[in-house]
Amino acid sequence: MDLFGGTVSGHTALLLVLAVGLALAFEFVNGFHDTANAVATVIYTHSLKSHYAVIWSGFWNLAGVMTSTGAVAFSITSLLPVELVIKVGSAAGFAMVFSLLISAMIWNLGTWYLGLPASSSHTLIGSILGVGLANSWLSRGAGSSQGVNWSKAGEVGISMLVSPAIGFCCAGLLLLLAKRLIHKPELYRAPDSEKPPPLWIRSILIVTCTGVSFAHGSNDGQKGMGLILLILVGILPGSYALNLGTHSGDIAAIVEASDRVDVIIAKRVSTAPSPEISADAALSEYLNTQGVPGPQTFSGFRTVNRRVRTTLGGVANLNALAAAERVNLRSEVYLVSETIARLIKTGQITDPIERFTLHDYESKIDRITRFIPDWVKFCVAVALGLGTMIGWKRIVVTVGEKIGKEHLTYAQGAAAELVAMTTIGAADIFGLPVSTTHVLSSGVAGTMAANHSGLQISTLRNLALAWVLTLPVCVFLGAALFALVLNIIIAIGLK
Repeated sequence: MDLFGGTVSGHTALLLVLAVGLALAFEFVNGFHDTANAVATVIYTHSLKSHYAVIWSGFWNLAGVMTSTGAVAFSITSLLPVELVIKVGSAAGFAMVFSLLISAMIWNLGTWYLGLPASSSHTLIGSILGVGLANSWLSRGAGSSQGVNWSKAGEVGISMLVSPAIGFCCAGLLLLLAKRLIHKPELYRAPDSEKPPPLWIRSILIVTCTGVSFAHGSNDGQKGMGLILLILVGILPGSYALNLGTHSGDIAAIVEASDRVDVIIAKRVSTAPSPEISADAALSEYLNTQGVPGPQTFSGFRTVNRRVRTTLGGVANLNALAAAERVNLRSEVYLVSETIARLIKTGQITDPIERFTLHDYESKIDRITRFIPDWVKFCVAVALGLGTMIGWKRIVVTVGEKIGKEHLTYAQGAAAELVAMTTIGAADIFGLPVSTTHVLSSGVAGTMAANHSGLQISTLRNLALAWVLTLPVCVFLGAALFALVLNIIIAIGLK
């Protein structure tokens, strides 16, 4: 059967359609769950009527997705177990995608129904950790935790912890600064019934809504893109394992950089006998643990890197490689790139020139595997944009009325959204996933505290409870569903 630019069997085609459909459904749910935060202030302050606001926000979410860099997408996939990323087309690879998406959607829909602004980013990360742990337990035995990239998880976790604090503090400070500099009493009043604010206030709120919507699309939309690309790589490696549009000059630059890296790594290859372990397994083992690199790590790195250099040195165009060669090259590039990142991050390479050389090589080889097809961006953008237009009301009421004891003023809404769009935009630049929900809700709370408006403790308690429970619940759901779905996929004949 011809599908998405390749030929697959009936069973595999069904799994492919279901997996891509689930990824788009996740982004759709993400749209009406998270993006409601972006339209909350303009709807609640009557700056825009609800149907105009959600259409406007949906359009800018779409624009954000289409112009995104993909850095967040690959930051998320870096959390996945190494062996499942390399063998994503296996039964375990499919089980990974299905289980993490289903578990994330279950929690998102539950918190949305209760009107709680929970984080889709937090949800997906918890599901990924659950899948990684379950895969490790099933393959290595109970108690093993090697299926999780704990270094990357810690980095992402810090961004998820710090961003709400930034939202709370900066939004509160921004409101206080505005009061000192902008002496317009109408800016600090609650909305009057159904009457829209003055044009200049409406303009500010529409601009901040636009910024949050665009930033949300550019950050949150990437999660689905990364997962869809993994699905396509697993099923249609001939078309999607590598960026077939890579220029011959870029290939030549990679080969030259590989030679320079080989000289650096050769200094660290021990002459003592190494354990009997394959080069690929040595790098996978290093990436799956938190230990220091051993003799087999550098020896394995040199071997795999030389294979990359040999493969690319023999072609001027990636289209010249057979499908099997493309799959192998993608796996080898992934191992080399992730190993370089780990060596630099953990301080194993201290010489500045060597660090620069390795980092430069990493950025070059990433270009042939870290790419998002335009049609994938478009599909995710449409799903996220359509989701924005549905189901927004529950979250809007919570943000507008239930966080503070007094109604949200124009200045409070603008301050919270300005901080949210800035924080999310900065995270996008650094390739870090953050929660639009947490940043904006915290920002609203910060403005209420700064304005001495009072906070509704019951709402904050529910928000905090949802925030605390999201990770463990999604870890459990992800792990349980992974074991279940893996058995189902194996039962229907996909190995």
